[in-house]
Amino acid sequence: MGRWIAVAPGLLALLSTLLVGPAWGLSPELPRVFLDTTLVPPTGKTIAVAGGGDVQAALNVAQPGDVITLEAGATFTGSFTLPNKTGIGWITVRTSAPDSSLPPSSTRVTPAYAAAMPKIVVGASSGHAIVAASGAHHFRLIAIELMAADGVTTFDVVQLGTGSERSTDTLPHDIIIDRCYIHGLVGQPAKRGIALNGSRLAVIDSYLSEFKDQSQDTQAIMGWNGPGPFKLVNNYLEATGENVMFGGADPSIRNLVPSDIEIRHNHFFKPTSWRNVWAAVKNLFELKNAQRVFVEGNVFENNWAAAQAGWAVQFTVRNQDGRAPWSTIEDVTFRKNIVRHAGSGLNILGTDDVHRSQSMKRVLIRDNLFDDVNGTTWGGSGRLFQVLDYRVGTTDVAIDHTTAFQQEDVIFAEGVAHTGFVYRNNITPRGDVGGFGGVIGTGTAEGIDTLNTYFPLAVFVRNVLVGGNASIYPANNSFPVSLDDVGFVNRGAGDYRLDSSSPYHNAATDGTDVGANITALDAATAGAISGVPPAGSDTSAPTIVLTAPGDGATVSGSAVMVSATASDNVGVMTVQFRLDGVALGGLVTAPPYSIVWDTTTATNGAHTLTAQAFDVASNVGSSVPVTVTVSNGRPRR
Repeated sequence: MGRWIAVAPGLLALLSTLLVGPAWGLSPELPRVFLDTTLVPPTGKTIAVAGGGDVQAALNVAQPGDVITLEAGATFTGSFTLPNKTGIGWITVRTSAPDSSLPPSSTRVTPAYAAAMPKIVVGASSGHAIVAASGAHHFRLIAIELMAADGVTTFDVVQLGTGSERSTDTLPHDIIIDRCYIHGLVGQPAKRGIALNGSRLAVIDSYLSEFKDQSQDTQAIMGWNGPGPFKLVNNYLEATGENVMFGGADPSIRNLVPSDIEIRHNHFFKPTSWRNVWAAVKNLFELKNAQRVFVEGNVFENNWAAAQAGWAVQFTVRNQDGRAPWSTIEDVTFRKNIVRHAGSGLNILGTDDVHRSQSMKRVLIRDNLFDDVNGTTWGGSGRLFQVLDYRVGTTDVAIDHTTAFQQEDVIFAEGVAHTGFVYRNNITPRGDVGGFGGVIGTGTAEGIDTLNTYFPLAVFVRNVLVGGNASIYPANNSFPVSLDDVGFVNRGAGDYRLDSSSPYHNAATDGTDVGANITALDAATAGAISGVPPAGSDTSAPTIVLTAPGDGATVSGSAVMVSATASDNVGVMTVQFRLDGVALGGLVTAPPYSIVWDTTTATNGAHTLTAQAFDVASNVGSSVPVTVTVSNGRPRR
């Protein structure tokens, strides 16, 4: 049965740095902005467009606050351009069908609702259905079917930014795609659902499908030339290439990195009927150039080896075309997700091995379930994690509280060494195909040799490595003979919680169960496949107000109190204060929500203070920004 293994005394000196080395693994920064997509009631007139009517004329005359209704069931041929308007009120473009014929807010639309929607089809000469003009803003599309046309080449069904803009001032912003059905056609190629190149763009409760090709990359959603923030919540996402990708083409705007990205409660899916039919299958989710990314409560399902090696998820730093050496992946939180039915699990490339780039920093992979990662079934290596870098090495990558069932290696490494690597509180089989398994690297033996070579001073503790050999791994890990010895509640039925009698119950470094927090995982992913929130689920964001200092205040000194009040229908979990978008102080976990700010560490002049409140369901509320002026005298010589 399982227990924590102590190694022979002769190995203790060798392992001391592995066991008691720095408790590093710096936590990633969360997105600085979480978009509020609450529907703003219209204040203007309604412009009705019947079948055969002029959609573009309606878009041209609409003013902020207006609603444009398109006749449900009618077909309109695009492309149509969202114009750049003066003012900041929302223009809503929606179906003429009543709200009672649609799913409510926070519930995903499906193809079953198509009869209640107008259809906008891709124009033969444009390759698009909807295009946002330079600087277009404050449009909300509700319950519209946007689709490829039979035999028409489809590029981006919805193009929010062309990708060629050279200034953020020219990008579209503040556009929400809400409960829309966006798709290609069965049996026909279609490149992309939405090009997401702007700022403050959201896709919520929508259904994107049939994006596929034999040779070129396809995506349901791709962004590469917009700074963000972005919100992708409660969508169905289907494509052969990368269902969702950020990066993948060099941004035209210098030093641009897509940032502040929320990806939550989506179903990433590839139909198995595409296997051996559509050849350009790559992965379910990929980051190539992105920072401050929050990925939680998603289900990633079905990926096989075809145009790539079968990795379900890829974090691979890429200066794609060689013109963006600032490309990076930083501050990624990947937690409470289910990844299943794939040839391989999660692949990391810390620095581009073709063109000059930055290197990966601060990635947290926590409380995830990887199930049926199998190269024999799906093609690929059957590995769980792969960590590669041939130039610099990653910094502060942490894999914590994973429960996984993979065929081959737990971790495979190649290239140069990594700094600040953490692997703890995980439950996996050792894996074994042709004698390979466990923690292994090119040119190194399994276990300690690989850790010392590729992950020097790593934190590697409280892991359950089923079928592993204790003599070749650090102490304070466990090596039960079989999965039956782990003590799952009901492994055969897919209940991977630990029974109270399990030797690993409450045995993690933080006093909780080893492996993923399955209860929290189930709560985060509940309804992710159906798109329907469970009865009684919490979808309300906390409310938070900055109370001190006041807007317009002048502050100085080393002890300025920054305070806020926060409330939630269930309960506030944490509050984070921010100065000019950057975290100010640590997380505050209980009222009074306040910190002391040493203003002498800030430059004199105007600064913006904000605060964010997080509840237990990962809903996030943001305060109204407060502007203050720092005025500290010059230090005496």
